[in-house]
Amino acid sequence: MLTKPTIAVLGTFDTKGEEHLFLKRAIESNGLSALSVNIGTRTFSPFPVDIDLFAEQAEYDGRDEAIGSMLKRGRKQIRDLYDQGRIQAVISAGGGSGTHLCTGIMRVLPLGVPKVMVSTVASRDMSAIVGTKDITMMHSVVDLLGVNRISGAILHKAAAAVGAMARSQWQPENQGKRVALSFFGFITQAAEQVKAYLQDLGYEVIAFHANGTGGMALEELADEGYFDGILDLATHELADALLDGYCGNIGPDRFQPVSDQPIPRLIVPGGLDCAVLEFTRTKIPPIYRDRKIFFYDFRSAIRLNMDESITLAHQLAARLNLAPELVKIINPRGGWSVADSPDGPLYDPEISDLLMTTLTQDLDQRIEITTSNHHINDPAFAKLVGDEMDKMIPTSSKERNK
Repeated sequence: MLTKPTIAVLGTFDTKGEEHLFLKRAIESNGLSALSVNIGTRTFSPFPVDIDLFAEQAEYDGRDEAIGSMLKRGRKQIRDLYDQGRIQAVISAGGGSGTHLCTGIMRVLPLGVPKVMVSTVASRDMSAIVGTKDITMMHSVVDLLGVNRISGAILHKAAAAVGAMARSQWQPENQGKRVALSFFGFITQAAEQVKAYLQDLGYEVIAFHANGTGGMALEELADEGYFDGILDLATHELADALLDGYCGNIGPDRFQPVSDQPIPRLIVPGGLDCAVLEFTRTKIPPIYRDRKIFFYDFRSAIRLNMDESITLAHQLAARLNLAPELVKIINPRGGWSVADSPDGPLYDPEISDLLMTTLTQDLDQRIEITTSNHHINDPAFAKLVGDEMDKMIPTSSKERNK
């Protein structure tokens, strides 16, 4: 068992040397080891460090080129240290540039490796900084210009936090095969039922909020080998990406095959009836006033029209056709979200049928499509989906229970 983890103290020591030396000493005072790594681009560290990457710095044309080079070398250094078992966590402190540089380096470490960033800009929008990674952002509140009674208190607690994280050795009880499950609020009931059914079959179900970032995290972790199957109960992110909606921040890899891994993917058109946009019933954009609308909270869902649905069908088919042998689709024709039901505000089976007809025409003929008359939130549909996912995974529940 790991009894004395080593924490990498990573930072721009040329401008934040006092703060990082304080972090190093605080970590050591808590009974852990600290390994200091200077990634400053201006000069050497003002105090002795374990690794000073500035020593390798060449002449560059401009600060951008210097930072780009340091990002590349810093990522390799930190990843090598982790792979060699020399570090078990990383912590840093910085302003705008330091936050960009240090979190950019932290991102090379796998899920579960503690990554703590004390930042002067942590109160700003950190979506691009954190992205799909488990980076813990801690607001410094005051600027980092030396150590004082406020910054010192923050830094000391950050050191204690990363130490506790590094000592954590939790392991899950469920050692069964793992299924990634995407869902969002409009199909919560379906997700809960599918999760329970798959768990009864012996699977560990790991859910992802289909909010853009969640979908991309699913794809990244699938690529790292975390899952035996993917159940995309929500394909809603494509709709929001089309109309710049609340959950639309997806990249090019969403719904595409996992590289070098034959992971089966079951697709359900959950949420493809609507796009979720940020407006309320009192501030409806003129362009959407003739749409069917589901008013939610500070967001509202608009019913997609025929042209948009045809476009989504083309987009989804193009992605799924890249690995047709690994894909199946189940269509709950009774409705694709809580608002898409006979008594719901977005119900329009004609448009949904058009999307599915277009999708069927575009898809590789090897992709099997099953149509169910159930609504997506019906318990019977959860069983149908769970059984199909079980069949698609190489070692099914039937084989496991022999």
